[in-house]
Amino acid sequence: MSKVNDDVVGMDFLQSLPRRWVTIYIPLGIFVFVLLFPFYWMVITSVKPNDDLLSRDANPFWTLRPTLAHFHKLLFETPYPSWLWNTVVVSVVSTAVSLAAAVLAAYAIERLRFQGAKPAGGAIFLAYLVPPSILFIPLSTIIFQLGLFDTRMALILSYPTFLIPFCTWLLMGYFRSIPYELEECALIDGASRWQILVKIILPLAVPGLISAGIFAFTLSWNEFIYALTFVSSSENKTVPVGVVTELVEGDVYHWGSLMAGALLGSLPVAFIYSFFVEHYVSGMTGSVKE
Repeated sequence: MSKVNDDVVGMDFLQSLPRRWVTIYIPLGIFVFVLLFPFYWMVITSVKPNDDLLSRDANPFWTLRPTLAHFHKLLFETPYPSWLWNTVVVSVVSTAVSLAAAVLAAYAIERLRFQGAKPAGGAIFLAYLVPPSILFIPLSTIIFQLGLFDTRMALILSYPTFLIPFCTWLLMGYFRSIPYELEECALIDGASRWQILVKIILPLAVPGLISAGIFAFTLSWNEFIYALTFVSSSENKTVPVGVVTELVEGDVYHWGSLMAGALLGSLPVAFIYSFFVEHYVSGMTGSVKE
């Protein structure tokens, strides 16, 4: 009898292994390949010599003569370090300002239960859906009248116009998942609203704050339209704008330096995502709870 059971178990294993290949391993492999191939292409292009980049006979997927000349040109012959520093400053400050405003707005809408809270939350989210290509025209007039044109402050003040609505909507969903009983007990004990927010709500909402912060930082880091419109001098540009405008001369594309700049510009965001991935998933899970 045991021999028959062993044979059945063995047959099940043989049947389940091909099924796992078809349903899990092969689709996952295709997904990983499609996801990582652009990064592989950036790496290969950034280390190829110009002869291989311009030759049709060279292998497009590999090189036998890797070089760091494109990175040297990018870092020492262009203002790329200034672009990178501008991007970091603008992204960090914009994210901090947007998170601070979004926390207050989300807490007021979800926890204070005032009349018209739900319509206010919907209106804030609808503001995020307005395309930046429409807003940059009136914003450019305001920035010019304030004397902030061609400065990092122009980007720091304009980025929250699309960061705050999204962060507020995300934090509203996470604050909704926190039990109201905790807040009611604190109110009975004499705690103020500010104490409840700082000592109870925010510690419990750390995953949601991290998720909102990652999204806000990523949107700020990759933003292109406002940075292209509000900044003109080379030393004040951000990485997305500087790489595209400074490394393309007419119809001449410096592909090696372009890919090197794109690769270096994507590493900080990839590092942040990998470092906070557990909190990010937890925050996204909490944001969709009812």
